[in-house]
Parts: sequence; structure tokens; C-alpha cells
Amino acid sequence: MTRADATALCAIAVVLAMGLSAAPAPARELPAPRAVPGGVALIPLGASPQAPRVHYGDLPVLVAGDSGGWTAVVGIALAAKPGKASVVVAREGRADERRTFSIAPARYREQRLTVAPGKVDLSPEDLARYERERAHQADVIATFSEPAPATLAMSAPVQGERSPTFGARRVFNGQARAPHSGMDIPAPKGTPVLAPAAGRVIDTGDYFFNGRTVWIDHGAGLLSMVCHLETIDVNPGDTLSPGGRVGTVGATGRVTGPHLHWSVSLNRAMVDPALFLADR
Repeated sequence: MTRADATALCAIAVVLAMGLSAAPAPARELPAPRAVPGGVALIPLGASPQAPRVHYGDLPVLVAGDSGGWTAVVGIALAAKPGKASVVVAREGRADERRTFSIAPARYREQRLTVAPGKVDLSPEDLARYERERAHQADVIATFSEPAPATLAMSAPVQGERSPTFGARRVFNGQARAPHSGMDIPAPKGTPVLAPAAGRVIDTGDYFFNGRTVWIDHGAGLLSMVCHLETIDVNPGDTLSPGGRVGTVGATGRVTGPHLHWSVSLNRAMVDPALFLADR
């Protein structure tokens, strides 16, 4: 062995002893950028030793990447107005900076549905129940945990045809209601529902409109909700691997037939799950 070979081997040994990798860490997979209401804006933040802290209004924002380059991943609410928007970026030892981005308009379809009258014109008791559930789920959506996900790429919780109804203006029994805030996947009752990515179960329940529901925290304000389930096979606090069983497809809540509804929430904004699919 030559002296140069010995020197190279010693250098490798030092790297291994320090617990470091000679190859750069792979970048996190990011969602497809679509800066529209109900979409996701990707804002490059540049390099820094530590991840910057980013806020969109008063809401913390998921930051992905590594010291070679960070990206703010911003969820845009369906109710957001097109035009200029901005985030505030804070770094250790530096003055805060503002990064501006543009929200483009989006056109979504209209969807007319017929359901049981009691699921549209609520009785006083059902209205009170809905208001309690809405307040509870607002607390769930506010979850922001550390660390950020290892990857932002997801898989559909159920295989099947994905209805392109995200953002659709919904009309139930002739009455306009809130836009559709998720992806519907028709499937037979009893079909297994799987976790779209690694995470922790933070809420389960049987809700008036959503039926049997599971919320999963993927980290840093990225959440999944699966609902209209027939069965729930997890409990709050359970840790899920990607593809871990969550429950089964059903027809509970306000539905026209068996299917899975999957929503993705990012910094408290419901965004199009299709943007996160690894097979998009």
C-alpha cells in the first residue's frame, strides 16, 4: 500500500468515526408547486447552517431541505385572494427578511349532490353538535410539531380512481355550501385505508359531516385527514409507518355512497392532496 492510499484510508476512518456520511444527504421530496388558492407555494430560502424560521401571517411554515439550501413550503387556503403575498424569514443573528410570492387565480368546477335532507337543513341539536365538532377540529388543525417530515412525498390511502373534485363549489340539495377540501376515491366498503406517509395519530372520532375520521400528524404543520370510514383501527398517540393500516372505507357522515375522503392540511390550509403524490 502506498503512502497516498494509507492517507485516504485514514481520512475515511475519521469520517466514519465522526458518524458522518461521505455522500451528501438526499433532498426531501417536495410537493408540486402550484401557487393558487388551495395550492402550495415553494419559496427558496438559500443556504444557512440551521433551518430558518418562517411565518405566513402569524402561522409557522414548514421548512424543508438542509444547510446547502432550504425551502419554505406554504399552504394557501382556498379562501385566499389572488395577488401578492409574503412570508417572514428569521435567521439566527440576522434581521428578519420578507419574501414575496404571487397567488394566481384558480378555477374550480361546480359539483351538485343530493343527500339526506337532515344533512343540509340541520336541526337545532345537529347544528349545536356541528359547532362543537368544528371548534374541536380547529384545535386539531392547529397542530404544529417537530421535526419536519423526512419526506413530503405521499401515497394515496386507497387505490382507485381519484375524483378531480378538490376545490369544487359544492351544491347540496340545491343549496351552496363550502368548497370541497379533499380528494375522493370511490372504493367498496371494507377496503383497507392506509397511512399516506409516516406520522402520529392525533385525533379520531365520529363526526356529523365527516363520519368516522382519523387525523394524522406528519410534522411541522403537515396533516392528513381520512374520513367516512366504516372502521377505525388506530388510537390517538399511535405511530404509523407509511402504508400502515388506519381503518376501512365506509359511507359514514354526509355521503352519496362508499368512498374515502382524504384531506391534506398545511399551515392550517386545506390544500390539494394530488400535489403531494409521489406518483403524480
